[in-house]
Amino acid sequence: MREGHIRRPGEAVFSILMAAFSLFLLWKAIEIDGFSALSSSGALPMGAAATMVVSAVLIAMKTLKSEPDKTETFAVNILPRDVWTGVALIIAYAVLLVPLGFLPTSFLFLFVMTKALSGRSWFFCLWTSAVTLVSIYLVFRVVFAVLMPEGIVPEGQILAWFGKLLSGGK
Repeated sequence: MREGHIRRPGEAVFSILMAAFSLFLLWKAIEIDGFSALSSSGALPMGAAATMVVSAVLIAMKTLKSEPDKTETFAVNILPRDVWTGVALIIAYAVLLVPLGFLPTSFLFLFVMTKALSGRSWFFCLWTSAVTLVSIYLVFRVVFAVLMPEGIVPEGQILAWFGKLLSGGK
């Protein structure tokens, strides 16, 4: 940080949180093997965490001494509406993934995210979401055989039906 640094909204809280997190990591590193020897399994994690603590505390002290920026606000310049929209949609995706399954949850997520953040037409958002989902599904489910939560769409039966159809019904 250079001299005369202007502190942006949220910067002081973030630097304090980083110092606290570094202290937590140091505590967890000490729990690995204590201060038993320089060659112990906890020595490297303790050294790294101690370096983090010193750095984070120095940065936090310097940040707290700097002049706050009076032209910016946290809600507008640091975490605007689009960021909160994305966070809320990711949380909703995580909550709905198992009960609804991969396909409907991913389609809803892609559609709402595209509509909310791009402001494009409904048709564009539907089309883009469908093409993206089909591409992702083909690569991960069909090519790499990654199992995804089935939910309300019977993917197994659909894939079996396609397999039967392509093999000539045998």
